[in-house]
Amino acid sequence: MKNQKKLSIINDQITKIIKKANLLEKNYYTLISKVHPSYRESALNLAHYLAFRSFDIDEIQNRLRYMGLPDLANIEGHVMKSLLSLKTIINHLMGNRVIEKQKNIISIKKSEKLLRKNTKGLFGYKSKERQTRIMVTLPFSASEDYYLINRLIRLGMNSARINCAHDVPEVWLKMIENIIRAKKSLKKNCKIMMDLGGPKLRTGSMKQGPKIIHINPKHDQVGKIIKPAKVWIAPPDIPPPDGSADAIIPVSELLIEKIKRGNTIRFTDSRNKKCKILITKKQGKGRWGVCSNSAYITTGTELVLNKVKETGKEKNYVGELLPIEQYITLHIGDKLILHSDSKPGEAARYDQAGKLIADAHISCILPEVFNSVKSNEPVFLNDGKIEGIIEKISKDEIQVRITYAKISGSKLRADKGINLPELDLKIGSLTAKDKRDLAFVAKWADVVNLSFINQASDVQEFLKEIEKYNQKPCIILKIETQKGFKNLPKILMCAMKTYPVGVMIARGDLAIETGWKNFASIQGEIMQICEAAHVPVIWATQVLENLAKKGVPTRSEITDAALAQRAECVMLNKGIYIEKAVKTLDKILRRMQRFQKKKHVILPKLEDADKLKLSHDIFDV
Repeated sequence: MKNQKKLSIINDQITKIIKKANLLEKNYYTLISKVHPSYRESALNLAHYLAFRSFDIDEIQNRLRYMGLPDLANIEGHVMKSLLSLKTIINHLMGNRVIEKQKNIISIKKSEKLLRKNTKGLFGYKSKERQTRIMVTLPFSASEDYYLINRLIRLGMNSARINCAHDVPEVWLKMIENIIRAKKSLKKNCKIMMDLGGPKLRTGSMKQGPKIIHINPKHDQVGKIIKPAKVWIAPPDIPPPDGSADAIIPVSELLIEKIKRGNTIRFTDSRNKKCKILITKKQGKGRWGVCSNSAYITTGTELVLNKVKETGKEKNYVGELLPIEQYITLHIGDKLILHSDSKPGEAARYDQAGKLIADAHISCILPEVFNSVKSNEPVFLNDGKIEGIIEKISKDEIQVRITYAKISGSKLRADKGINLPELDLKIGSLTAKDKRDLAFVAKWADVVNLSFINQASDVQEFLKEIEKYNQKPCIILKIETQKGFKNLPKILMCAMKTYPVGVMIARGDLAIETGWKNFASIQGEIMQICEAAHVPVIWATQVLENLAKKGVPTRSEITDAALAQRAECVMLNKGIYIEKAVKTLDKILRRMQRFQKKKHVILPKLEDADKLKLSHDIFDV
């Protein structure tokens, strides 16, 4: 009798959820009816899931779990089928042998099939032994180095990402030509993904520093040289192949042809100090050398090539150098001026007595913010590494007081992100530059990644713009703001008018916008909403970042990469050790698919479990 009462309570609650799901289906019929035919059932299921989540189901889950019944924890992709199946079980337990049915609902098996189909439509074929795809952001060197892309594809890259916020169309085209060449050579699939920059708030330019190179060998604690500096010597348009140079010296092609391994280049630096570089290796159109002198080289510095087996000397000069990148060092309590005009930024200036003459200042490349921000709103700079609060606003300036920075000071450079999480900026997601870039993207990209999608109208704006072109790439929605997260269901319904679509969790900006303490749960919610819509997810930003940039992973990022296997694709950002990062991620994902499938835990056989022993050797990949 007691169990009958419990079952009756559960039955009533499930009945309410089903009624609400059918009501939402009717209320949003017009919206659902406009989606692409391939998404019709998925849109219905999304409506059902939102109805299900409009209830506080914690209590009913506990009741179900305590009675040994399915607790509805993983029903995202097949909501109505799971609710009706559970209701049928309860009917039978209560002596009522009614089987609950409803037309056009998605089973567990069909849910998985739909997600696989949509994932394949967006990303193409998967790797042979790995379910989760790998996306890699291409560095500039991928435009010059075909073999880098060739190696990345062989190591497991399934899609190559080109960020239109950086470089120019000529560079993008070189990257794409290398991708196409490598695909044909290797007979492997690799999709071309291109990001439109969107209305990203960034810092403007900095005042140019001196045109000088500092060659700086590694010293020990008492100042003795323990490792010479690695120097790349090449024509100005030839970057170092692996990006590992400590210094880059541009010279003429004529001099390069004369430099051989074992030669010595001598010069007098800007401090009148005599120095030399020993040439150790030829690579492509450049040369590698080592230098044990701390030296400062300026444009026009005379170089003298001493040949090992000849007494003659060849003279040449250092080519035009780029100015040293300047930055602003900010401490807690400092004031920073953000201004709307484009004048170059400068660090704070002090007189000889250490008295402040002028505050640090830098431009904000999206001047629309000056009409929308308010005093006391928070400001995050450089991916949240620097925090501040708005103290004063004028027509052309925002005064920010720094509230968090490193004890030694945090550096703010040009082209770094500015996040204003409380700002409700009413502008479209496509900038004038995005619309210009779209002509190139529509022609060459398999998929376009739409940045800073905040509302359904942003998607609609893109769909209207892409109609101008014959080619129409697939769409990935980058969710990177609080507003974008809040409006995700409507955004998805609008995007599902076309096929296929995906969602990228842009975790860098999103974590700052939503707050660190909220981010983990928000990331999980996005994945659940997308699974309800059978839309593939890309797990992006800072995956194996330390490994890609420094060559050694942290423990936490290995765990993060393992969790990323829940997504349909994982994105890596560029770094000089990107090949190592791709290889490592490939191994992690292949291993983890034996232990989990989306949120579902898989329990592979433990050979010696009955002997009270654990083993992981059998899972090696």
